[in-house]
Amino acid sequence: MDWKRSLRVRLAARRAPKKSEQELKDEEMELFTKYYMEWKGGRKSDNASYTNIPRFYYRLPAEDEVLLQKLREESRAVFLQRKSRELLDNEELQNLWFLLDKHQTSPMMGEEAMINYENFLKVGEKAGPKCKQFFTAKIFAKLLHNDPYGRVSIMQFFNYVMRKVWLHQTRIGLSLYDVAGQGYLRESDLENYILELIPTLPQLDGLEKSFYSFYVCTAVRKFFFFLDPLRTGKIKIQDILACSFLDDLLELRDEELSKESQETNWFSAPSALRVYGQYLNLDKDHNGMLSKEELSRYGTGTLTNIFLDRVFQECLTYDGEMDYKTYLDFVLALENRKEPAALQYIFKLLDIENKGYLNVFSLNYFFRAIQEQMKIHGQEPVSFQDVKDEIFDMVKPKDPYKISLQDLINSSQGDTVTSILIDLNGFWTYENREVLVASDNDSAADVDDT
Repeated sequence: MDWKRSLRVRLAARRAPKKSEQELKDEEMELFTKYYMEWKGGRKSDNASYTNIPRFYYRLPAEDEVLLQKLREESRAVFLQRKSRELLDNEELQNLWFLLDKHQTSPMMGEEAMINYENFLKVGEKAGPKCKQFFTAKIFAKLLHNDPYGRVSIMQFFNYVMRKVWLHQTRIGLSLYDVAGQGYLRESDLENYILELIPTLPQLDGLEKSFYSFYVCTAVRKFFFFLDPLRTGKIKIQDILACSFLDDLLELRDEELSKESQETNWFSAPSALRVYGQYLNLDKDHNGMLSKEELSRYGTGTLTNIFLDRVFQECLTYDGEMDYKTYLDFVLALENRKEPAALQYIFKLLDIENKGYLNVFSLNYFFRAIQEQMKIHGQEPVSFQDVKDEIFDMVKPKDPYKISLQDLINSSQGDTVTSILIDLNGFWTYENREVLVASDNDSAADVDDT
Protein backbone atom coordinates (compact mmCIF):
# COMPACT_ATOMS: atom_id res chain seq x y z
CA MET A 1 0.00 0.00 0.00
CA ASP A 2 1.28 3.49 -0.93
CA TRP A 3 2.50 5.27 2.20
CA LYS A 4 1.04 8.58 0.98
CA ARG A 5 -2.42 7.04 0.72
CA SER A 6 -2.16 5.51 4.20
CA LEU A 7 -1.18 8.85 5.64
CA ARG A 8 -4.16 10.56 4.00
CA VAL A 9 -6.57 7.93 5.41
CA ARG A 10 -5.17 8.34 8.91
CA LEU A 11 -5.35 12.15 8.75
CA ALA A 12 -8.95 11.96 7.46
CA ALA A 13 -9.92 9.65 10.32
CA ARG A 14 -8.45 12.10 12.83
CA ARG A 15 -10.42 14.99 11.34
CA ALA A 16 -13.80 13.05 11.54
CA PRO A 17 -15.96 14.26 14.48
CA LYS A 18 -16.21 11.85 17.42
CA LYS A 19 -19.57 10.17 17.96
CA SER A 20 -21.52 11.21 21.05
CA GLU A 21 -22.24 8.75 23.83
CA GLN A 22 -25.91 8.59 22.78
CA GLU A 23 -25.00 7.86 19.18
CA LEU A 24 -22.73 5.04 20.30
CA LYS A 25 -25.52 3.58 22.43
CA ASP A 26 -27.98 3.79 19.53
CA GLU A 27 -25.50 2.07 17.23
CA GLU A 28 -24.91 -0.63 19.83
CA MET A 29 -28.65 -1.22 20.24
CA GLU A 30 -29.12 -1.35 16.49
CA LEU A 31 -26.43 -3.99 16.13
CA PHE A 32 -27.77 -5.96 19.08
CA THR A 33 -31.30 -5.95 17.63
CA LYS A 34 -29.98 -6.99 14.22
CA TYR A 35 -27.95 -9.94 15.55
CA TYR A 36 -30.69 -10.98 18.03
CA MET A 37 -33.32 -11.11 15.31
CA GLU A 38 -31.00 -13.11 13.08
CA TRP A 39 -30.36 -15.54 15.95
CA LYS A 40 -34.04 -15.82 16.85
CA GLY A 41 -35.09 -16.32 13.25
CA GLY A 42 -32.70 -19.23 12.95
CA ARG A 43 -34.38 -21.14 15.78
CA LYS A 44 -37.55 -23.14 15.28
CA SER A 45 -39.98 -23.36 18.13
CA ASP A 46 -41.28 -26.78 19.03
CA ASN A 47 -44.63 -25.25 19.98
CA ALA A 48 -46.09 -22.65 17.64
CA SER A 49 -49.19 -22.03 19.83
CA TYR A 50 -47.67 -18.75 21.05
CA THR A 51 -48.63 -17.27 17.69
CA ASN A 52 -52.32 -17.92 18.47
CA ILE A 53 -52.70 -16.54 22.00
CA PRO A 54 -56.40 -15.71 22.48
CA ARG A 55 -57.32 -12.16 23.37
CA PHE A 56 -58.03 -11.80 27.08
CA TYR A 57 -58.06 -8.04 27.61
CA TYR A 58 -60.78 -5.79 26.26
CA ARG A 59 -60.42 -2.09 26.92
CA LEU A 60 -63.51 -0.32 28.20
CA PRO A 61 -64.71 2.54 25.98
CA ALA A 62 -63.62 6.00 27.13
CA GLU A 63 -66.22 8.62 28.08
CA ASP A 64 -65.86 10.42 24.75
CA GLU A 65 -66.32 7.18 22.74
CA VAL A 66 -70.11 7.49 22.69
CA LEU A 67 -70.71 5.04 19.85
CA LEU A 68 -68.61 2.29 21.47
CA GLN A 69 -70.35 2.84 24.81
CA LYS A 70 -73.76 2.61 23.19
CA LEU A 71 -72.76 -0.54 21.31
CA ARG A 72 -71.53 -2.11 24.54
CA GLU A 73 -74.74 -1.24 26.39
CA GLU A 74 -76.93 -2.65 23.64
CA SER A 75 -74.91 -5.86 23.35
CA ARG A 76 -75.12 -6.39 27.14
CA ALA A 77 -78.88 -5.79 27.07
CA VAL A 78 -79.31 -8.35 24.27
CA PHE A 79 -77.12 -10.85 26.17
CA LEU A 80 -79.16 -10.43 29.38
CA GLN A 81 -82.43 -10.77 27.46
CA ARG A 82 -81.18 -14.03 25.95
CA LYS A 83 -80.20 -15.30 29.39
CA SER A 84 -83.62 -14.31 30.72
CA ARG A 85 -85.37 -16.31 28.00
CA GLU A 86 -83.37 -19.40 29.02
CA LEU A 87 -85.03 -19.37 32.46
CA LEU A 88 -88.17 -21.33 33.31
CA ASP A 89 -91.35 -19.24 33.28
CA ASN A 90 -94.40 -19.83 35.51
CA GLU A 91 -96.11 -22.13 33.02
CA GLU A 92 -92.99 -24.28 32.65
CA LEU A 93 -92.59 -24.48 36.43
CA GLN A 94 -96.21 -25.61 36.78
CA ASN A 95 -95.62 -28.26 34.12
CA LEU A 96 -92.51 -29.45 35.96
CA TRP A 97 -94.48 -29.80 39.20
CA PHE A 98 -97.21 -31.75 37.38
CA LEU A 99 -94.63 -34.19 35.93
CA LEU A 100 -92.89 -34.68 39.29
CA ASP A 101 -96.20 -35.35 41.01
CA LYS A 102 -97.21 -37.81 38.26
CA HIS A 103 -93.96 -39.78 38.60
CA GLN A 104 -93.71 -39.92 42.39
CA THR A 105 -92.45 -43.19 43.85
CA SER A 106 -94.41 -44.80 46.68
CA PRO A 107 -94.44 -45.17 49.60
CA MET A 108 -94.64 -41.58 50.86
CA MET A 109 -92.25 -40.40 53.55
CA GLY A 110 -94.73 -39.13 56.10
CA GLU A 111 -96.65 -36.51 54.13
CA GLU A 112 -93.88 -35.91 51.58
CA ALA A 113 -94.04 -37.33 48.05
CA MET A 114 -90.75 -38.96 46.95
CA ILE A 115 -89.16 -39.87 43.63
CA ASN A 116 -86.44 -42.41 42.79
CA TYR A 117 -83.58 -41.88 40.35
CA GLU A 118 -85.21 -43.82 37.50
CA ASN A 119 -88.37 -41.70 37.55
CA PHE A 120 -86.25 -38.62 38.15
CA LEU A 121 -84.53 -39.21 34.79
CA LYS A 122 -87.89 -39.85 33.08
CA VAL A 123 -89.18 -36.48 34.26
CA GLY A 124 -85.96 -34.87 33.02
CA GLU A 125 -86.57 -36.24 29.51
CA LYS A 126 -90.18 -35.00 29.42
CA ALA A 127 -89.64 -31.61 31.09
CA GLY A 128 -87.91 -30.00 28.12
CA PRO A 129 -84.44 -28.65 27.32
CA LYS A 130 -84.59 -25.76 29.83
CA CYS A 131 -84.88 -28.25 32.70
CA LYS A 132 -82.03 -30.50 31.56
CA GLN A 133 -79.46 -28.77 33.79
CA PHE A 134 -81.42 -29.76 36.94
CA PHE A 135 -81.75 -33.47 36.20
CA THR A 136 -78.21 -34.65 36.92
CA ALA A 137 -76.84 -37.35 39.17
CA LYS A 138 -74.93 -34.68 41.13
CA ILE A 139 -78.08 -32.75 42.05
CA PHE A 140 -79.97 -35.95 42.90
CA ALA A 141 -77.13 -37.04 45.20
CA LYS A 142 -77.00 -33.58 46.80
CA LEU A 143 -80.69 -33.85 47.79
CA LEU A 144 -80.47 -37.49 48.85
CA HIS A 145 -80.64 -37.89 52.64
CA ASN A 146 -81.72 -40.82 54.76
CA ASP A 147 -84.45 -42.38 52.63
CA PRO A 148 -84.14 -46.21 52.84
CA TYR A 149 -85.29 -46.54 49.21
CA GLY A 150 -82.73 -44.08 47.81
CA ARG A 151 -85.28 -41.42 46.86
CA VAL A 152 -85.41 -37.65 47.15
CA SER A 153 -88.24 -35.38 48.24
CA ILE A 154 -90.19 -33.91 45.31
CA MET A 155 -90.86 -30.74 47.29
CA GLN A 156 -87.16 -30.29 48.15
CA PHE A 157 -86.16 -30.75 44.54
CA PHE A 158 -88.82 -28.34 43.28
CA ASN A 159 -87.78 -25.74 45.88
CA TYR A 160 -84.18 -26.20 44.71
CA VAL A 161 -85.21 -25.47 41.11
CA MET A 162 -87.30 -22.47 42.20
CA ARG A 163 -84.36 -21.07 44.20
CA LYS A 164 -81.99 -21.46 41.25
CA VAL A 165 -84.43 -19.77 38.87
CA TRP A 166 -84.95 -16.93 41.36
CA LEU A 167 -81.19 -16.44 41.79
CA HIS A 168 -80.65 -16.23 38.03
CA GLN A 169 -83.60 -13.87 37.60
CA THR A 170 -82.29 -11.62 40.37
CA ARG A 171 -78.77 -11.69 38.99
CA ILE A 172 -80.04 -10.62 35.57
CA GLY A 173 -82.15 -7.91 37.22
CA LEU A 174 -79.16 -6.56 39.16
CA SER A 175 -76.91 -6.79 36.09
CA LEU A 176 -79.22 -4.40 34.25
CA TYR A 177 -78.13 -1.73 36.74
CA ASP A 178 -74.43 -2.60 36.40
CA VAL A 179 -73.50 0.44 34.32
CA ALA A 180 -69.81 -0.46 34.21
CA GLY A 181 -70.60 -4.03 33.15
CA GLN A 182 -67.90 -5.38 35.45
CA GLY A 183 -70.00 -7.54 37.78
CA TYR A 184 -70.41 -5.00 40.58
CA LEU A 185 -72.81 -2.23 41.60
CA ARG A 186 -71.80 1.23 42.71
CA GLU A 187 -73.81 3.07 45.35
CA SER A 188 -75.78 5.01 42.72
CA ASP A 189 -76.52 1.77 40.80
CA LEU A 190 -77.95 0.06 43.89
CA GLU A 191 -79.93 3.19 44.75
CA ASN A 192 -81.58 3.09 41.32
CA TYR A 193 -82.35 -0.62 41.71
CA ILE A 194 -84.04 -0.20 45.11
CA LEU A 195 -85.89 2.98 44.06
CA GLU A 196 -87.47 1.15 41.12
CA LEU A 197 -88.17 -1.87 43.34
CA ILE A 198 -90.26 0.09 45.88
CA PRO A 199 -93.54 0.07 43.86
CA THR A 200 -93.36 -3.76 43.61
CA LEU A 201 -93.23 -4.22 47.42
CA PRO A 202 -96.74 -4.11 48.97
CA GLN A 203 -95.32 -3.61 52.47
CA LEU A 204 -93.96 -0.22 51.36
CA ASP A 205 -97.24 1.03 49.88
CA GLY A 206 -97.77 3.38 52.83
CA LEU A 207 -94.49 5.25 52.37
CA GLU A 208 -94.76 8.89 51.32
CA LYS A 209 -92.89 9.63 48.09
CA SER A 210 -91.06 12.43 49.89
CA PHE A 211 -89.52 9.73 52.14
CA TYR A 212 -88.31 7.57 49.23
CA SER A 213 -84.82 9.12 49.12
CA PHE A 214 -84.32 8.55 52.86
CA TYR A 215 -85.65 4.99 52.58
CA VAL A 216 -83.31 4.21 49.68
CA CYS A 217 -80.34 5.66 51.60
CA THR A 218 -81.27 3.58 54.68
CA ALA A 219 -81.56 0.37 52.62
CA VAL A 220 -78.40 0.90 50.57
CA ARG A 221 -76.25 1.63 53.65
CA LYS A 222 -76.87 -1.87 55.03
CA PHE A 223 -75.56 -3.46 51.83
CA PHE A 224 -72.47 -1.27 51.73
CA PHE A 225 -71.72 -1.38 55.46
CA PHE A 226 -71.55 -5.18 55.52
CA LEU A 227 -70.51 -6.06 51.96
CA ASP A 228 -67.94 -3.30 51.31
CA PRO A 229 -65.69 -3.40 54.41
CA LEU A 230 -62.77 -1.76 52.55
CA ARG A 231 -65.06 1.12 51.50
CA THR A 232 -64.27 0.81 47.79
CA GLY A 233 -67.67 2.21 46.83
CA LYS A 234 -68.78 -0.91 44.96
CA ILE A 235 -70.15 -4.38 45.75
CA LYS A 236 -69.92 -7.56 43.70
CA ILE A 237 -73.29 -8.78 42.44
CA GLN A 238 -72.25 -12.27 43.58
CA ASP A 239 -71.87 -10.99 47.16
CA ILE A 240 -75.32 -9.39 47.06
CA LEU A 241 -76.83 -12.70 45.93
CA ALA A 242 -74.90 -14.72 48.51
CA CYS A 243 -76.02 -12.68 51.53
CA SER A 244 -79.50 -12.71 53.08
CA PHE A 245 -80.18 -8.97 52.66
CA LEU A 246 -81.91 -9.34 49.31
CA ASP A 247 -84.16 -12.05 50.79
CA ASP A 248 -85.10 -9.66 53.60
CA LEU A 249 -85.83 -6.88 51.10
CA LEU A 250 -87.93 -9.06 48.81
CA GLU A 251 -89.76 -10.47 51.85
CA LEU A 252 -91.68 -7.18 51.74
CA ARG A 253 -93.62 -8.61 48.76
CA ASP A 254 -95.60 -10.64 51.29
CA GLU A 255 -98.81 -8.69 51.96
CA GLU A 256 -99.44 -10.64 55.17
CA LEU A 257 -95.98 -10.21 56.72
CA SER A 258 -96.30 -10.34 60.51
CA LYS A 259 -95.69 -7.27 62.67
CA GLU A 260 -92.83 -9.09 64.43
CA SER A 261 -91.11 -9.83 61.11
CA GLN A 262 -91.47 -6.20 60.06
CA GLU A 263 -89.89 -4.95 63.28
CA THR A 264 -86.84 -7.21 62.86
CA ASN A 265 -86.43 -6.48 59.13
CA TRP A 266 -84.11 -3.49 58.53
CA PHE A 267 -85.79 -2.85 55.15
CA SER A 268 -89.38 -2.67 56.40
CA ALA A 269 -91.23 0.65 56.54
CA PRO A 270 -91.54 0.62 60.39
CA SER A 271 -87.81 -0.06 60.75
CA ALA A 272 -86.77 2.67 58.29
CA LEU A 273 -89.15 5.17 59.92
CA ARG A 274 -87.82 4.23 63.37
CA VAL A 275 -84.19 4.90 62.38
CA TYR A 276 -85.02 8.16 60.60
CA GLY A 277 -87.31 9.23 63.47
CA GLN A 278 -84.48 8.69 65.97
CA TYR A 279 -82.21 10.84 63.80
CA LEU A 280 -84.77 13.68 63.72
CA ASN A 281 -85.29 13.45 67.51
CA LEU A 282 -81.55 13.72 68.12
CA ASP A 283 -81.27 16.72 65.79
CA LYS A 284 -82.36 19.35 68.34
CA ASP A 285 -81.27 22.41 66.30
CA HIS A 286 -83.02 21.01 63.15
CA ASN A 287 -80.07 21.69 60.84
CA GLY A 288 -80.17 18.17 59.36
CA MET A 289 -76.87 17.19 61.02
CA LEU A 290 -75.82 15.78 64.41
CA SER A 291 -73.22 17.31 66.67
CA LYS A 292 -71.35 15.27 69.26
CA GLU A 293 -73.62 16.63 71.99
CA GLU A 294 -76.74 15.62 70.04
CA LEU A 295 -75.39 12.13 69.31
CA SER A 296 -74.56 11.63 73.01
CA ARG A 297 -78.31 11.10 73.63
CA TYR A 298 -78.36 8.08 71.30
CA GLY A 299 -79.94 4.93 72.77
CA THR A 300 -79.89 5.07 76.56
CA GLY A 301 -77.61 8.12 76.49
CA THR A 302 -74.81 6.22 78.25
CA LEU A 303 -72.11 6.14 75.55
CA THR A 304 -68.90 7.63 76.94
CA ASN A 305 -67.58 11.01 75.80
CA ILE A 306 -64.22 9.47 74.90
CA PHE A 307 -65.88 7.00 72.54
CA LEU A 308 -67.98 9.76 70.96
CA ASP A 309 -64.81 11.83 70.49
CA ARG A 310 -63.30 8.95 68.55
CA VAL A 311 -66.45 8.64 66.42
CA PHE A 312 -66.13 12.26 65.31
CA GLN A 313 -62.37 11.93 64.80
CA GLU A 314 -62.53 8.86 62.56
CA CYS A 315 -65.88 9.13 60.75
CA LEU A 316 -66.75 11.46 57.91
CA THR A 317 -68.17 14.74 59.24
CA TYR A 318 -69.03 18.16 57.83
CA ASP A 319 -67.79 21.07 59.95
CA GLY A 320 -67.68 18.69 62.90
CA GLU A 321 -71.22 17.36 62.42
CA MET A 322 -72.52 13.99 61.23
CA ASP A 323 -74.92 13.53 58.29
CA TYR A 324 -77.60 10.84 57.96
CA LYS A 325 -75.44 8.44 55.95
CA THR A 326 -72.65 8.48 58.54
CA TYR A 327 -75.26 8.10 61.27
CA LEU A 328 -76.61 4.97 59.56
CA ASP A 329 -73.15 3.35 59.67
CA PHE A 330 -72.98 4.24 63.38
CA VAL A 331 -76.40 2.65 64.06
CA LEU A 332 -75.62 -0.48 62.02
CA ALA A 333 -72.38 -0.97 63.97
CA LEU A 334 -73.96 -0.57 67.41
CA GLU A 335 -77.06 -2.63 66.62
CA ASN A 336 -75.06 -5.56 65.16
CA ARG A 337 -72.08 -5.81 67.50
CA LYS A 338 -71.74 -9.56 67.01
CA GLU A 339 -71.08 -9.14 63.26
CA PRO A 340 -67.47 -8.91 61.99
CA ALA A 341 -68.17 -5.72 59.97
CA ALA A 342 -69.60 -4.00 63.06
CA LEU A 343 -66.67 -5.14 65.21
CA GLN A 344 -64.28 -3.83 62.55
CA TYR A 345 -65.99 -0.42 62.73
CA ILE A 346 -65.81 -0.25 66.55
CA PHE A 347 -62.30 -1.75 66.70
CA LYS A 348 -60.99 1.05 64.50
CA LEU A 349 -62.35 3.56 67.02
CA LEU A 350 -60.86 1.69 69.98
CA ASP A 351 -57.45 1.38 68.30
CA ILE A 352 -56.38 4.90 69.30
CA GLU A 353 -52.73 4.32 68.42
CA ASN A 354 -53.60 2.80 65.05
CA LYS A 355 -51.41 -0.23 65.74
CA GLY A 356 -53.85 -2.90 64.65
CA TYR A 357 -54.34 -4.24 68.18
CA LEU A 358 -55.64 -3.22 71.60
CA ASN A 359 -53.21 -3.25 74.51
CA VAL A 360 -53.60 -2.47 78.21
CA PHE A 361 -53.17 1.25 77.51
CA SER A 362 -56.06 1.28 74.99
CA LEU A 363 -58.37 -0.64 77.31
CA ASN A 364 -57.53 1.63 80.26
CA TYR A 365 -58.02 4.75 78.12
CA PHE A 366 -61.64 3.82 77.37
CA PHE A 367 -62.52 2.18 80.68
CA ARG A 368 -61.43 5.27 82.61
CA ALA A 369 -64.45 7.07 81.10
CA ILE A 370 -66.72 4.27 82.38
CA GLN A 371 -65.25 4.71 85.87
CA GLU A 372 -65.88 8.48 85.71
CA GLN A 373 -69.51 7.91 84.71
CA MET A 374 -69.93 5.49 87.63
CA LYS A 375 -68.73 8.20 90.03
CA ILE A 376 -71.19 10.70 88.53
CA HIS A 377 -74.03 8.22 89.15
CA GLY A 378 -72.88 7.66 92.75
CA GLN A 379 -71.52 4.16 92.13
CA GLU A 380 -68.25 2.75 93.41
CA PRO A 381 -65.86 2.49 90.40
CA VAL A 382 -64.79 -1.03 89.51
CA SER A 383 -61.04 -1.76 89.43
CA PHE A 384 -59.60 -1.59 85.90
CA GLN A 385 -57.21 -4.43 86.74
CA ASP A 386 -60.15 -6.79 87.34
CA VAL A 387 -61.94 -5.73 84.15
CA LYS A 388 -58.74 -6.01 82.10
CA ASP A 389 -58.16 -9.57 83.32
CA GLU A 390 -61.77 -10.52 82.53
CA ILE A 391 -61.50 -9.10 79.00
CA PHE A 392 -58.31 -11.05 78.26
CA ASP A 393 -59.88 -14.20 79.75
CA MET A 394 -62.94 -13.79 77.50
CA VAL A 395 -61.01 -13.08 74.31
CA LYS A 396 -58.03 -15.44 74.85
CA PRO A 397 -55.86 -13.61 72.27
CA LYS A 398 -52.91 -15.33 70.57
CA ASP A 399 -50.59 -12.73 72.06
CA PRO A 400 -51.31 -12.47 75.83
CA TYR A 401 -50.64 -8.71 75.76
CA LYS A 402 -52.49 -7.69 72.59
CA ILE A 403 -56.02 -8.15 71.27
CA SER A 404 -56.37 -8.08 67.49
CA LEU A 405 -59.61 -7.68 65.55
CA GLN A 406 -59.43 -11.34 64.54
CA ASP A 407 -59.03 -12.34 68.20
CA LEU A 408 -62.16 -10.37 69.01
CA ILE A 409 -64.13 -12.03 66.18
CA ASN A 410 -62.88 -15.54 66.98
CA SER A 411 -63.79 -15.22 70.66
CA SER A 412 -67.51 -14.62 69.94
CA GLN A 413 -67.33 -12.16 72.84
CA GLY A 414 -66.70 -9.04 70.76
CA ASP A 415 -70.11 -7.52 71.51
CA THR A 416 -69.63 -7.93 75.27
CA VAL A 417 -66.07 -6.54 75.26
CA THR A 418 -66.98 -3.47 73.20
CA SER A 419 -70.06 -2.80 75.36
CA ILE A 420 -67.91 -2.88 78.51
CA LEU A 421 -65.55 -0.26 77.05
CA ILE A 422 -67.90 2.24 75.38
CA ASP A 423 -71.27 2.14 77.14
CA LEU A 424 -72.03 2.46 80.87
CA ASN A 425 -75.33 0.66 80.40
CA GLY A 426 -73.53 -2.15 78.56
CA PHE A 427 -70.97 -2.44 81.37
CA TRP A 428 -73.72 -2.42 84.03
CA THR A 429 -75.56 -5.21 82.16
CA TYR A 430 -72.36 -7.27 82.07
CA GLU A 431 -71.59 -6.67 85.76
CA ASN A 432 -75.11 -7.66 86.84
CA ARG A 433 -75.58 -10.52 84.35
CA GLU A 434 -76.08 -13.14 87.07
CA VAL A 435 -78.72 -11.05 88.87
CA LEU A 436 -80.50 -10.37 85.55
CA VAL A 437 -80.52 -14.07 84.62
CA ALA A 438 -81.96 -14.98 88.04
CA SER A 439 -84.59 -12.26 87.67
CA ASP A 440 -85.59 -13.56 84.23
CA ASN A 441 -85.89 -17.10 85.60
CA ASP A 442 -88.11 -15.88 88.48
CA SER A 443 -90.33 -14.01 86.03
CA ALA A 444 -90.66 -17.11 83.87
CA ALA A 445 -91.56 -19.18 86.93
CA ASP A 446 -94.25 -16.67 87.95
CA VAL A 447 -95.78 -16.87 84.47
CA ASP A 448 -95.80 -20.68 84.64
CA ASP A 449 -97.51 -20.59 88.04
CA THR A 450 -100.30 -18.42 86.76
